[in-house]
Amino acid sequence: MAKRSFKVLTLNDISIKGLRRFPRDHYEVASGIPEPDAIILRSYDMHLMEIPDSVVAIGRAGAGVNNIPIETLSRRGVPVFNTPGANANAVKELAVAAMLISARNICNARDYVKGMDMGDDALNKAVEAGKKEFVGFELPGKTLGVIGLGAVGVEVANVALSLGMKVVGYDPAITVKRAWQLSSGAQQVDTLELLFKESDFVTAHVPLVNETVNLIDREHLELMRDGGVIINFSRGGVANDTDILDALNSGKLHAYITDFPSRKIVGHSKVIALPHLGASTSEAEDNCAIMVANNLRDFLENGNVRFSVNFPETVIPRLGTHRITIANANVPNMVGQISTCLAKANLNIEDLLNKSFGKLAYTIVDLNGSVSDETISELSRIDGVLALRNLGKPIS
Repeated sequence: MAKRSFKVLTLNDISIKGLRRFPRDHYEVASGIPEPDAIILRSYDMHLMEIPDSVVAIGRAGAGVNNIPIETLSRRGVPVFNTPGANANAVKELAVAAMLISARNICNARDYVKGMDMGDDALNKAVEAGKKEFVGFELPGKTLGVIGLGAVGVEVANVALSLGMKVVGYDPAITVKRAWQLSSGAQQVDTLELLFKESDFVTAHVPLVNETVNLIDREHLELMRDGGVIINFSRGGVANDTDILDALNSGKLHAYITDFPSRKIVGHSKVIALPHLGASTSEAEDNCAIMVANNLRDFLENGNVRFSVNFPETVIPRLGTHRITIANANVPNMVGQISTCLAKANLNIEDLLNKSFGKLAYTIVDLNGSVSDETISELSRIDGVLALRNLGKPIS
């Protein structure tokens, strides 16, 4: 029988503007719900928890998902949703601030003045005498290298151009949508080596996956122009801390700014280490919560998948028909077996959409009648079926 109400477990404080997207007559949302249908979180480490069997979807109010056991959930047929682009403006503004602060030596200059304990006359003389130690440089004419031209990277590239900088970008997987959004003034390069050779600043906006671990390393840093600046608001593992410190100590780098501090780099005079502030604005938190709540609700009620990191985008408008959804291993003849089983039950397929994503496939099927428990059980026994949901007719 199709579910008409859902329980959503929150693992972090989630913006009320997002939680309000779950109507109270069909949803129970709280931080201590047993047997939830879905989980919504921000930074909570799900690797440390036992995820209830009742869970059919996970929503991350943010872009990064390294705190979620993606492979385990994929094997269970559970989609993980995130919110790419919802925090893009917040991260863009922080990246611009990082360039300005590092170029003008703001943090060291602040610390210099903060450490003075003297009268006003002596203070004024000391400040005037000491300012030469903090001479910086201006951004116009400098080149910014942007690694990753997704929602954030494109915004950073475009604002840098508006500041009079030159921009080179690298992203072999740039989408058509982002390519259209990227200003024509930005130059795209084919290799990271070319990007580092051209850049005074390099900023990374990529997820932490096997291919991006230690992406910013000694080999690439040596290619940069002397006195360069590295900005890492992606994930800590994207930059090799040991190689960063060596480049700072040798003078190859002028500064390193990150909101993923490690014990190794904290305290170095050329490192500006922050808490993870990339999306820490009230606007970004609201945007992320609203986006993930909308997508979770659409999946729970309609089975539609938008912005999932482990499922293909699969969307069919609801037209009043009965609906089932099936997550399965991406192997031959799955759709054929599903269709045969439904035909045996004398059910006519009104609409069907099957998409694949790596080793996983996902199918939405709209039918002319309700699906019996017996048919659901038979479909579930098909070899390769990971998860099956009987959604029935749309919730009015």
